[in-house]
Amino acid sequence: MTPQDDSLVPRIPLGDWIDGGFDWLKANISWLFDAFRAIMDFLIVGLTDVLLMVPALAAIPLFALIALILRSWKLAVATLVGFVLVLSMEQWETMMQTMALVLIATLFAVLIAVPLGILAAVNSTVSSIVKPVMDFMQTMPAFVYLIPAVTFFSIGVVPGVFSTIIFALPPGVRMTELGIRQVDSETVEAGEAFGATRGQILRGIQLPLAVPTIMAGVNQVIMLSLSMAVVAGMVGADGLGKEVVQAISTQNLALGVEAGLAVVILAVYLDRLTAALGNPGEYKGSLLALAQKSLAQRAGATGAAAV
Repeated sequence: MTPQDDSLVPRIPLGDWIDGGFDWLKANISWLFDAFRAIMDFLIVGLTDVLLMVPALAAIPLFALIALILRSWKLAVATLVGFVLVLSMEQWETMMQTMALVLIATLFAVLIAVPLGILAAVNSTVSSIVKPVMDFMQTMPAFVYLIPAVTFFSIGVVPGVFSTIIFALPPGVRMTELGIRQVDSETVEAGEAFGATRGQILRGIQLPLAVPTIMAGVNQVIMLSLSMAVVAGMVGADGLGKEVVQAISTQNLALGVEAGLAVVILAVYLDRLTAALGNPGEYKGSLLALAQKSLAQRAGATGAAAV
């Protein structure tokens, strides 16, 4: 931009305004940040201790058993091989730290995203407000989320989990809203014909049918949490991200490859498990089953009339 252009367009100190807003938040609601820090420290440290309490050689078959029950024997075998490889690379403890961070961040992101997505699905006004906010959050570079996190919580695992929750939130909201809106209107009308209230239709018809889409959103939340957990290593969050940052700073290719491979193995494991949980199964005797039976009877009656 030329000097002449500079004089025509005055500078808007947006960054200064936001910085002032952060200062106001720190001065007036520091108690809230302290409470969040205490809760996150307790949950993540506690979960990490639980995960590391079990010896690795006993935990690996347990993780494989979970994969066998929820998915297939192929994933169970892949889990055994992959996790033993992680143990052999001496990345087991860091992988458990990353798993704890990802699970806690995913839990809080889902607890926020699913109710917000449901509210957006049933209320067009909320949807019109939420969509641009989600667009803004998804297009914002991941590193930018570390700035307010460090401002509010200094360095450590808490700013890492805070930035991870914010970064992973949008797909959960979007997929929940999409899943509910895609439920066939005739199925909803059949539920209304049985005299079901709006809340009963939501719980008995729309949410069960939206489970696969919602779980796809949860899957994306987990994947984004993993990617952000690695970035969070830059602000001192323990785990594989810290190993990657150390490998970059010391140009240690071997450490970087090992930590990166451990991230991939953990990502595949969590991805396959959440994909397996996306099957809603049967809802016999539920409002959904009655509505589907009503639709089938209506279709049969229509076919008989046509004949």
